[in-house]
Amino acid sequence: MAEKLVILSDMWGSKKGLWITSYLGYLQQYFDIQFHDTQQLADVDLVVCTSEKLYDAFKSGGRDYAVSQLLNKEKEPCHYLTFCAGGTVTWLAAQKGLPMKSLYAVSPIELPMDGSKPDCPVRLLYGGNDKDIPTNDWADKKGVSLEVMPQYGHELYSDEMVIQKVCLSLLESVIHKKFQL
Repeated sequence: MAEKLVILSDMWGSKKGLWITSYLGYLQQYFDIQFHDTQQLADVDLVVCTSEKLYDAFKSGGRDYAVSQLLNKEKEPCHYLTFCAGGTVTWLAAQKGLPMKSLYAVSPIELPMDGSKPDCPVRLLYGGNDKDIPTNDWADKKGVSLEVMPQYGHELYSDEMVIQKVCLSLLESVIHKKFQL
């Protein structure tokens, strides 16, 4: 039986997320995938959707609503692959008891610097030009794996090379666990 993988989109959700189909294409034959559109979880519906308005909607209640929705929807421990705001929502849900086996968060925004990390292995991946990269000191203290790809920006998760890297990493971790390599 395949391991369950929950994927949370960036704050744009499926509206600007054609790149997500590449992840699904690589991973669906190896995982039982549950996809959540983070914008829908947050119940954000803007007539004129700009980056600034969307970000403001997440900060002013959308993010907290998405956390509660995720906690209501996911009850069993599983693996998480998240992007941008989806990573932040998942991290905050873990602090409120979301059961997790692992978290691979690509470009999460505004992770809380205080408080506990999710109680599972955590990998963070950022582009070197992202403004939200935590410090190596913070990552070491939290026991979090932090990788920065210098030549990329915040939306590195939409680049095909990064998609392949992330998917291969997830597959390797499952293979190692399955065969105890």
